[in-house]
Amino acid sequence: MPLNHATRSSSLDAPSGEIGLLAAVYEAVPFPLAALDARGVIVVANGSFRQEWLGDEQAEPISLETSAHEADRAMVAIEIDRALRFSAKSLGAYRNTIEFRVPGKGAVRWVAATFIAAGTTKTAPPITIVFSDVTGLRQRLSEVSERESRWNNALISSESGVWDHNWATGQKYYSPTWRKIRGMSEDDPLAASTQAWLELLHPEDRDHVIHCIERQNAGDPAYAVFQYRERHMQGHWIWIECRGACIEWDANGVATRVVGTDTDITERKAAEEAAANLARRLEMALDISGIGVFEADFDTGKVEWDEQMREIYQIGDQPQIEVGGLWETFLHPEDTERVLAKVRDNISDDQRFFDQYRIILADGSERVIRSRTMPYTDERGHQKMVGANWDVTSDVTLHQELQRAKTLAEARNHELEAARSRIEHNAMHDYLTGLPNRRYLDDMLARVTMESARDAKGVAILHIDLDRFKQINDTLGHNAGDAILKHVARTLKGTIRKGDFVARIGGDEFVILSRFQGSPRRLSNLADRIIAELRNPVSYEGHDCRFGASIGIACRSDKGVDARQLLLNADIALYRAKNLGRNRYEFFSPETHDEMISARKVSDEILLAIERREFVPFYQLQFDASTLDIVGVETLARWNHPTRGILTPDHFLPLAEELNVVSTIDTLILDAALADFREWQAQSVGIPKISVNVSYRRLHDADLVKTLKARRIKPGTVSFELLESIFFDDCDDAVMKNLTQLKKLGIDIEIDDFGTGHASIIGLLRLSPTALKIDRQLVRPISQSQEQRRLVSAIIEIARTLDIRVVAEGVETADHVRILRELGCNTLQGFALARPKPCDEVVHFVTNGRWRDLVENLTAKRGRHG
Repeated sequence: MPLNHATRSSSLDAPSGEIGLLAAVYEAVPFPLAALDARGVIVVANGSFRQEWLGDEQAEPISLETSAHEADRAMVAIEIDRALRFSAKSLGAYRNTIEFRVPGKGAVRWVAATFIAAGTTKTAPPITIVFSDVTGLRQRLSEVSERESRWNNALISSESGVWDHNWATGQKYYSPTWRKIRGMSEDDPLAASTQAWLELLHPEDRDHVIHCIERQNAGDPAYAVFQYRERHMQGHWIWIECRGACIEWDANGVATRVVGTDTDITERKAAEEAAANLARRLEMALDISGIGVFEADFDTGKVEWDEQMREIYQIGDQPQIEVGGLWETFLHPEDTERVLAKVRDNISDDQRFFDQYRIILADGSERVIRSRTMPYTDERGHQKMVGANWDVTSDVTLHQELQRAKTLAEARNHELEAARSRIEHNAMHDYLTGLPNRRYLDDMLARVTMESARDAKGVAILHIDLDRFKQINDTLGHNAGDAILKHVARTLKGTIRKGDFVARIGGDEFVILSRFQGSPRRLSNLADRIIAELRNPVSYEGHDCRFGASIGIACRSDKGVDARQLLLNADIALYRAKNLGRNRYEFFSPETHDEMISARKVSDEILLAIERREFVPFYQLQFDASTLDIVGVETLARWNHPTRGILTPDHFLPLAEELNVVSTIDTLILDAALADFREWQAQSVGIPKISVNVSYRRLHDADLVKTLKARRIKPGTVSFELLESIFFDDCDDAVMKNLTQLKKLGIDIEIDDFGTGHASIIGLLRLSPTALKIDRQLVRPISQSQEQRRLVSAIIEIARTLDIRVVAEGVETADHVRILRELGCNTLQGFALARPKPCDEVVHFVTNGRWRDLVENLTAKRGRHG
């Protein structure tokens, strides 16, 4: 592979003078050597150079720069120039080696040229070059680089993290992939010590890892690979497979360098666990299902049965099973030919198939087997069949029983359909009245809401609640109440218009759903008709039951009506109708809603007032009609409201009745009144007795007498006032029993508001009260109405005949006092004599005695009129 020739200036073969001497020296050197002149031309070359670089050709002077590979010529020229400058300026010895390529007939060769310059002479060449062929070395370095590149690429693609522990130097290396596996960045610090690293391992794996590392360092091949769990930077556990080996040892055989790789096998572990779970579930499923599995090899004639198959056919482990052998003997004679033919046909067609047949066991019992079979050819070309059998005898038996049951069910289908219709009707209708119930109403409300959103139909709802129904139910019994409800249902169905909907939604409440075309008057007329019809008395077992109805009305005619909200609005309007006196109707309005909210607030305040004992007694003095001496006080309930002051019963009693706390308030007032009465007696205040109101509900309390006994009431000092509207004619046994016990305790019974209720002479005789109180509505007009005066006189006469004292309420003028005294009334009570007072004012009033002036005025007036 010769170098390129340059222009001849001197001969390489016949050197002379100083150059000849230099050539002789070069020839003695065993490695290629040449000299360059100032032009960069080789002027001297030894035999080794000529043989290796020039071959057998007659060489002429050549240029080193143009002999180099085109890509390396610039580098060679620069080096020649640098060496010549050192030589020309005598800057001292110069020595430098460069490598460049030299083209030839074959592959390109690499040469290492060492340039030596030690000054210049007139005849000697300035530069000496030592040549070495480094082509082989270059190739080996390239191969090493390529192998290293392949290794690095393999590691990167395998996602294995490389680690290198050099215990001799104390250096440790961890590749970026090693860090990535653990969620670490290049800046995250490593564990400070082996112990700190062990703390990152799963507690169950630490001892195992320590042992594996010790054995790995010892060179034990059994521990070249091991697995463990390590905590990821994000907190979860990852599975790592560690592969390592010792590659260097010291003189004592102790490992000084261990290298290896870590691989994240978390997903593989999860897959292995999932596969194990699947296999476990499959095994459990087979055990639970009782399925037996078999495999038959038609080429060898061998058949394998698992344990469940043998259990199904009740054979042990001993019998050898072969094709055409044991299994065929179990087949039921009636099924054998069909089953075997099916096996042959499907095997020849290589089709999976299903079958069900009977077998006869060794004990003679018959069982039904269901099988699924799949033929296939294995890798050796053997024709095989794999399948599953399970005992379905119980299933077949059950199926037969179900078939019989189905036949029976079909025979009774008509009856069941009729029963279903009855059940559906009962589920949607009230059992007592036959009207639709609340569930039916809810469906209708939902339907009306949808229709309104679509068609903008107007809707009106009337919420009806019966007045005085509870008193009828409590006094005459539930049968009477049921009769009233049936009567109301008939009345409502006969009153509503065609297309209207009426439902009973519970207790004594009814709802009418009606079309609304924008005219409230039509709704008012409908409500008036209902109230008028229900006001008529209903006869039940000789009793005229009188009741009424309160109605709340809500209506809307715009699009998007929410019928459920409309029902709530009607309920609010009903609440207002009842508060305004009952037996009437009210339309919903925003003001009505505000009133209900206010009522609810007051209800909450009433309950809180009971806890705080804000209900206190006021007392209205009662006077002897003849002498005007004080004969007692009526205890009146007042609410000492923290912000509104003293409130009379009309502000809280209706709500208290709805809350069912009237009895509680009565008890609070009674206890306070008894305490005041004992204080008056201790102070010798001339008040001989007190009277308190008691509700009808409290008269039903089985513990009433017991609680009153505990209060140690002195006989003759307390009277209980009962409203005449309680229907004394129809008091049940529990009420009469309590009234009798009250009399035995020395508690008098008085009838309040007499003349406004329904008590008859028979009722008075049955109850036998101590006194009756004429209502103020009858007393007020006696000074102007002779007829009213005769009515009051008749009441007084009846009471005197029955030996019952008479108390007149509403005595507001001196004329009232005079007339009632003349009529023979026993006791007077009213503003003309004394207004209701709290306890402390009563003592002052009685002590002062100023009411006596009225006696004197009346006496004087009586004298003037003779």
